[in-house]
Amino acid sequence: MPIEKVGVLGCGLMGSGIAQVVATAGYSTVVKEVADEFLKKGMGAIEKSLSKLAEKGTITSDKRARALERLKGTTNFEDLADCDIVIEAITENLQLKRETYSTIDKIVKPEAIFASNTSSLVITEIMTATRRVDRFIGMHFFNPVPLMKLVEVVGTIMTSPAVVDEAMKFATSLGKAPIRTADRSGFVVNRLLVPYLLDAIRALEEGVGSVEDIDKGMKLGCGYPMGPFTLLDFVGLDTTYYIANIMFDEFREKRFAPPPLLKRLVLAGHHGKKTGRGFYDYSDPANPRPLF
Repeated sequence: MPIEKVGVLGCGLMGSGIAQVVATAGYSTVVKEVADEFLKKGMGAIEKSLSKLAEKGTITSDKRARALERLKGTTNFEDLADCDIVIEAITENLQLKRETYSTIDKIVKPEAIFASNTSSLVITEIMTATRRVDRFIGMHFFNPVPLMKLVEVVGTIMTSPAVVDEAMKFATSLGKAPIRTADRSGFVVNRLLVPYLLDAIRALEEGVGSVEDIDKGMKLGCGYPMGPFTLLDFVGLDTTYYIANIMFDEFREKRFAPPPLLKRLVLAGHHGKKTGRGFYDYSDPANPRPLF
């Protein structure tokens, strides 16, 4: 079944980015939020992002206008009924995702594909809340969605191979570079990235080097665009802590266990750039000051 109309659940940072990319690629797009205030904020973010791209010449003014015309915001699940694929990008909470999918499973046409944008939860655990287990996949986009090329396409042991193929073609049509990965917590990227970030924190705890020196070492020694502590502050220490706990519960391996310093920073409310303090102090955003 060709994909023509796309539903997006959630219009936050990830949901709005996914909706923007989908609409820009030419698909009729419906974005569902729980309340008008969140929907208005998300749709405003999409319009602002598209305007910036048009100003830079990345897209034409006409393409910006047509993308906005294809977008529809709603707070009603019923508006997703005739979508060919529904991509969920709501809060990273298993129970909430299961409840949401259980609700829309009764509303959205049975031949539609369901896709979760989860970065760490096991797709099978979400999938079992529906009656379309063969048409359920993971499609993990990366932040910021309009700029990042990668999409991890996650099939379960129940997913139809044809559905995985369709998801790969759909992601490619969005201008993305999809990769296939198995349904294991963290998939490819976080499976490798999270232990690296946690090891950087352990190295700091053990006195191997300072925040600034470890960051500089990985940038200049490995050619990474940013060091692990800068990346941790950008992603959010709370987000990393949450993902690490999910992965530790899945694998029970020490490399996925959050170090004590990460736990204490999160409990203290030092979540990185978004709170103004993490491994760096962002009182002067142009000149972050390392705190360790």
